[in-house]
Amino acid sequence: MLKMIIKNEQNIDIDFENTIIFFDEVQESEEIISSLKYFNESEVPYKIICAGSLLGVKLKRMVKAFPVGKVDMINMNPMDFEEFLTETMGQEIIETLKEHYKTNTPIVDIMHNELLSLYRLYLCVGGMPSAINNILSVDKDILKYNKKILKNIISGYLNDMKKYVKDATETVRIEHIYRSIPTQIGNKSNKFQYSKVRSGARSKNYETALQWLLSSKLVNRVCLLKTPQIPPEAFKNEEVFKLYMSDVGILNSILNIDFDNIILDKEFIYKGDIAENYVLQQLNMNFENIYYWKNNNTAEVDFIVQNNDGLIPIEVKAGDTIKSKSLNMYMKQYKPKYGIRLCTKNFGFANGIKTIPLYATFLIK
Repeated sequence: MLKMIIKNEQNIDIDFENTIIFFDEVQESEEIISSLKYFNESEVPYKIICAGSLLGVKLKRMVKAFPVGKVDMINMNPMDFEEFLTETMGQEIIETLKEHYKTNTPIVDIMHNELLSLYRLYLCVGGMPSAINNILSVDKDILKYNKKILKNIISGYLNDMKKYVKDATETVRIEHIYRSIPTQIGNKSNKFQYSKVRSGARSKNYETALQWLLSSKLVNRVCLLKTPQIPPEAFKNEEVFKLYMSDVGILNSILNIDFDNIILDKEFIYKGDIAENYVLQQLNMNFENIYYWKNNNTAEVDFIVQNNDGLIPIEVKAGDTIKSKSLNMYMKQYKPKYGIRLCTKNFGFANGIKTIPLYATFLIK
């Protein structure tokens, strides 16, 4: 049938065994999505690739049946810092960083400082491909960088919030949550609060809007792990969580941060929060589930991940401080194999804590 349609419409005789068929903006057609089952089960060796935006939202709200088990799903995230480094410095620097990460030995100072400069540049630009392309096209000169690129992406996001919604009220609530995230990140309570979204707002009224944002991958959620035990999914508190922007460049664009503050490593409001959002963005590339820990007092560990070494606590410092009161408290109480401190200091290891420069966050697997 497909061969006949292509023959009639395009006057092309397709050799399906050596042809890739690409459906773009596939979210616009439930019929095409449902037909993927037919392509998968057909004796004809079809090779199908589909791409689309807001697919996570669309698939959750499909009327027709989704071909479960017939489709391999891949989420496309903003470029992480590893990809940015590969583009700017080549693969060799990645291999060098892997060796220093493994041995906990400092990298030479001149290289360490150059990598910190690239890290700060990435904080400004983020990982959206068009933003990366622009900063590279002006030879990494932040003064020539086109800030409108991310502004236009944000405007596109806000327009997309009108798609695949139940009604206009849901659209408004989705936008309210999204616009509140910068305020939520700087919230002293260190957790998402519906009262910061709208005065008098309640979770039951915004639950669907929040799920829309999570499905769209425009935001990332990190739940509280009250009791760090394996499996952590059984001990997380879904009612207490933090939200982060999907891209640190977009966060900075919404906050209208002066790039001089970042590039020159000045002290400013949100400095720590921006670093934390960056770290979460990098961890998301390697971990499906990420948590944070907080005790009944004031101690809090920014992130907890699970790897072959167990549950590993991660503390984020925007500068070169090595004071880690909360991390030390966590380690004393739960005795993980080691802890991780992310900061601007060089690689090292002492007192059970692995110090990793922020630019090497992507190496945490």
